[in-house]
Amino acid sequence: MSTARHSPSDGPFRAGDDPRPDRPAPAARVALEGLARRGTTWPGWARTPLDGLRPAAVLVLFGALDDRPAHHAARAVAADLDVLLVGRSTSLTHHPGQVAFPGGRIDHDDDGPVAAALREAREETGLDPAGVAVLGTLATLPVPVSRHAVTPVIGWWTTPSPVAVVDHRESAAVFRVPVADLVDPANRGTVSLTRGRGATSTPAFEVAGHVVWRFTGAVLDHLLSELGWAEPWDMDRRITLPGAQLAGGGPPPVTSDGAH
Repeated sequence: MSTARHSPSDGPFRAGDDPRPDRPAPAARVALEGLARRGTTWPGWARTPLDGLRPAAVLVLFGALDDRPAHHAARAVAADLDVLLVGRSTSLTHHPGQVAFPGGRIDHDDDGPVAAALREAREETGLDPAGVAVLGTLATLPVPVSRHAVTPVIGWWTTPSPVAVVDHRESAAVFRVPVADLVDPANRGTVSLTRGRGATSTPAFEVAGHVVWRFTGAVLDHLLSELGWAEPWDMDRRITLPGAQLAGGGPPPVTSDGAH
């Protein structure tokens, strides 16, 4: 039986620590705003130099599942949330079936990573950017395999709008995953994959009929720990990728638009 465990990081920002107590907000949003303000130190996999990498951005969009009152316990806060994800079409030649945050390259006419992340999210999912409150950005992450430097944009869905696949040639699914499902240790494990001389091993989630791993899985794993929402999980539990992803060849993309 596997015994290795991964535990949440020490010192998370928790609801109630907001230095602006006169500003009412759901406990989860307060925690996310706190993370955006103080930033986060990414682990070793994210410390590759950014020189020569093309700028990109992804929207890490959290929303409330329903109108239940906010709670102050970390687990209860997480239980009230979901996060928006996109699944690539399984018919694509490159990276079929991979799951990602909405996002893509920062165009010359984008006013920075926030504008790019919102634009890409609208183009991929039909999301109305007017209903998104941007809480901040996190430190840019290098993804050398795709030659991109990716800035995560943290968003709160103040007014959720309908979302769906916009281009079926590129995407197979647009879905909101309850954070409680991401936190559940029964849905967590590790994907380990070797192709040729390259090997990949990342945190992974089995949720909504999808496997979320590599860049997206690693970012979610780190954020849940930083926020104090994660629970110990078995790192030795191996998650098998769907056949379409194994057949696609190469590592998965940073985002879902095929630009990576």
